[in-house]
Amino acid sequence: MAIDSGATAWILASTALVMIMTPGVGFFYGGLVRRKNFISMITLSFVAFALVSIQWVLFGYSLAFGSDVGGFIGNLQYLGLNNVGMDPGLYSTAIPGLLYMVFQLVFATVTMAIVTSGFAERIKFSAYLVFALVWTTIVYDPLAHWVWGGGWAAQFGALDFAGGTVVHISSGFAALALALVIGKRIGFGTYAMEPHNIPLTILGAALLWFGWFGFNAGSALGANGLAAQAFVTTNTAAAAGAMAWLLISWLHGKPSSLGFVSGAVAGLVAITPGAGYVTPMAALVIGAIGGAVCYGMLLFRIRKGLDESLDAWAIHGIGGLWGAMATGIFAVAAVNGASGILEGNVQQFIANATGAFAALIYAFVVTYVIAVIIDKTIGLRVSEEEEYVGLDISQHGERC
Repeated sequence: MAIDSGATAWILASTALVMIMTPGVGFFYGGLVRRKNFISMITLSFVAFALVSIQWVLFGYSLAFGSDVGGFIGNLQYLGLNNVGMDPGLYSTAIPGLLYMVFQLVFATVTMAIVTSGFAERIKFSAYLVFALVWTTIVYDPLAHWVWGGGWAAQFGALDFAGGTVVHISSGFAALALALVIGKRIGFGTYAMEPHNIPLTILGAALLWFGWFGFNAGSALGANGLAAQAFVTTNTAAAAGAMAWLLISWLHGKPSSLGFVSGAVAGLVAITPGAGYVTPMAALVIGAIGGAVCYGMLLFRIRKGLDESLDAWAIHGIGGLWGAMATGIFAVAAVNGASGILEGNVQQFIANATGAFAALIYAFVVTYVIAVIIDKTIGLRVSEEEEYVGLDISQHGERC
């Protein structure tokens, strides 16, 4: 079958859009930490892009999208991109196999960038390199196979249009596990650890919102009506999440810009699994509830004294979980052939819930084990003196 030039052009552009989300995460997180750790947070995201890119080309893509082995993982048929070329591939007959591979690559890189929330301002850089490689291989690759590579979740009927389960539940609950293993920052809860540059966080959020159009609309794998549908639902949910968080948080103080952009990201996360299955009006509801729920979980995290203070868990983990449930509720057959509870299909909700909670448990437990092993061997955390000085100087020998 001939390659579709329009689809190819759109997925090339979408891949570039998703790529910009990785530094977007870096700026979003970098503005939230103290000045002495800003370079560190940006670097963690950029290094995630490079490290995971190499892993994906060597064997990650094959583990995620190779022929199914027991419903859990792919085989090694694409090792070193063997049999992945310029002709249409197995997962799309409209675009080159290499393009589908690199489109999936940028999803893997941004997922690892999100995970860095869990050890912000206290991770040893050498430990991070080991963790990122192991985590992507043992956690992300199997989850991608479960849902998108023909694994057990896909066989069971779970829907995840663009990564609510694979990207957001996995990264959010991984960040929570890491925060529990690595422990609180020195002085957390004793003195204020205010964001050093909120405008940079707003810039990061803008890059994420922009890149998310490639994330969701690109997942249609074509320049078609479904891509337009996903584009509109994505923007609608982001706007609804931003306004919901802003208005609810206003009841507790002032309408902050940080709350507004956090709500936008929450709305984007929430719509991701259902972007190509729901209507714009449903996206309005999904985004608004996502903003409200994620804000509530942020308050819960603060009350419990958890130092996962960049809130990947509250926004990505919980937002992704709500989005998976919402897809099983609001999906309508007229959009993309799948229907949820509103059209009488309870089984779809059960399939989505099963896939989401399985991913949640797997990501949390396996991340926790990986973090403990690294901590007990090479050490996960910098010394107290290095943490006091800041990771920019102690880990990279640089300062803003």
